[in-house]
Amino acid sequence: MLQTIEAIIDENGKIHLLETVKLSSSRRAIVTILEEKPLNEISDTALLSESALAKDWLNPEEDEAWSHLQLDQ
Repeated sequence: MLQTIEAIIDENGKIHLLETVKLSSSRRAIVTILEEKPLNEISDTALLSESALAKDWLNPEEDEAWSHLQLDQ
């Protein structure tokens, strides 16, 4: 199973995981270095938009309009 774990790499290249990882054996990993600092808060615009958008998204007509994209079960 793939997992994504946030980490910080210091100026000496040492990786500091931001959460505990427990594995049954050694594993390979891929490290992606990001340029920007993480956002520590959700934007006010996103929070204020959520309920308004939910009214449009959470209705039968919207489900029907997008039903052609659903995988057949």
